[in-house]
Amino acid sequence: MDTNYQTLVLNRLWQAVNVVGVERAFSLLSLDHAQVIYAEDGSFRVFDGPSWFEHCKELDSQVGNRVVRTINQQVIVPTVLILRSYDRMLMQEMKFNRQNLLERDDYSCQYCGKKLPIKDLNMDHVIPRDRGGGTSWENVVISCIRCNSKKSNRLPKEAGMRLLKEPKRPSQRPFMSSLMGKPMEETWSHFIQRKQ
Repeated sequence: MDTNYQTLVLNRLWQAVNVVGVERAFSLLSLDHAQVIYAEDGSFRVFDGPSWFEHCKELDSQVGNRVVRTINQQVIVPTVLILRSYDRMLMQEMKFNRQNLLERDDYSCQYCGKKLPIKDLNMDHVIPRDRGGGTSWENVVISCIRCNSKKSNRLPKEAGMRLLKEPKRPSQRPFMSSLMGKPMEETWSHFIQRKQ
């Protein structure tokens, strides 16, 4: 069994809430917690577990590569499942890292406001580390090299500078943000809006 296949999971409102592996996908299907959404001829068909296995028998000659083999047949690993009863959105806290900080600060210096190429932007500790400032959402901002050098190892006020906005931990956002920039199944594009 190829365990690299992934399945997009939707809540019952057809909103993406998770991405699971093969075993979890078939577990949700066999426990009747989810149904398969199958794109066919420009429309979607929904199958419960037993009807999905039957449908896979009909498609046996055109199955392709995304399959697992059972004793009796090949079964297509579903690309999209819809949960029968879950209607909430899963949330995932954003990890503190440079990329997420750049996104939070809109790729702009938080002192002068200039939007610059990534190579010209730094992470700046508002309260310098040697003065007890931590590396956290609330104390680190994106700054241009010029402003970072001007501020040096001082507080913004001491350097005659001010922040354009107070640094804050971003509100939680849907897990889907973790998929941005990564390859995904073609059928997922109907359910996921990606930034260009």
